[in-house]
Amino acid sequence: MQEPIINLNQVTKQYDNHFAVKDLSLSIHKGEVFGLLGPNGAGKTTSILMMLGLSEPTSGSVQVLGINSTKYPIEVKRKVGYLPDNVGFYANMTGIDNLIFTARLNGIPKHIAKERAEALLEKVGLKHAALKKAGTYSRGMRQRLGLADVLIKNPDVIILDEPTLGIDPEGVRDFLNLINSLNKDEGITVLLCSHHLHQVQQVCDRVGIFVDGKLLAHGNIDELVRQLFLKDTFVIHAVASPVHDVLLEKIKAVPGVTTVELLHDNSVDIHCEEDVSSLISRLIVESGSDLYQINKRDFGLDEIYHRYFEGREINEPH
Repeated sequence: MQEPIINLNQVTKQYDNHFAVKDLSLSIHKGEVFGLLGPNGAGKTTSILMMLGLSEPTSGSVQVLGINSTKYPIEVKRKVGYLPDNVGFYANMTGIDNLIFTARLNGIPKHIAKERAEALLEKVGLKHAALKKAGTYSRGMRQRLGLADVLIKNPDVIILDEPTLGIDPEGVRDFLNLINSLNKDEGITVLLCSHHLHQVQQVCDRVGIFVDGKLLAHGNIDELVRQLFLKDTFVIHAVASPVHDVLLEKIKAVPGVTTVELLHDNSVDIHCEEDVSSLISRLIVESGSDLYQINKRDFGLDEIYHRYFEGREINEPH
């Protein structure tokens, strides 16, 4: 089995009596886009700093590309690109000069640095602003320049910390499309930290829900649903007429059905442990009712996240 490209094992970061991160174990594999999702103050940035070797864990181990980040942070920084939530540039230098400066700091020869900077500015949609001073760039343009700056050293992994803060909706869409294309076309592994649920769901292969320094659950959407909503993984929505008490009792008796909710307009939400829509549809018809519609409602990341914080019946993984 392929070794994870980022591996955190029982990592804890403690400040006096406060745990910024507690017992964090996480593996991210080559070529995936992983979203670390959580509210501000959840410990996402602290986790990133430990991955980069910029902060030392109180306990546990962190490895990036097989390198111990705590012992060899410089080696990690050579291979990993990091875009913080508020990237800074030399305001009196042009966009391309900022990129060339970063490239030179990373030991890239000047002529190669210039070629690479020009290519990256085109890739991120800033070719037209290459000779403008970075101080005149909008927030969205600075984030695009930041992405080019991260890519200038050809990293194996890029870590993005709240990269879309302060960007207008069109800019967010374009930025996320860039992340997607970098991952699909060039195979770059991406760790995206954010509290914007729909953005994470749009581009990430897997998601980790991170709250109060703890990773509560991780996986793709289906896996998160199974971890967080074990009692009602499936919700079947049916519209039929008539919906009488006898029919409702028969539906409740179907193996795997946990809850039946009668809604307005002769519609029913059936919560169940497995997909029993074919059984439900047959039962409705055989009961003499007319079936107008039946479909399985999938949980979105927004509902998973918000239902957790509403304190409903959730099974936290241990």
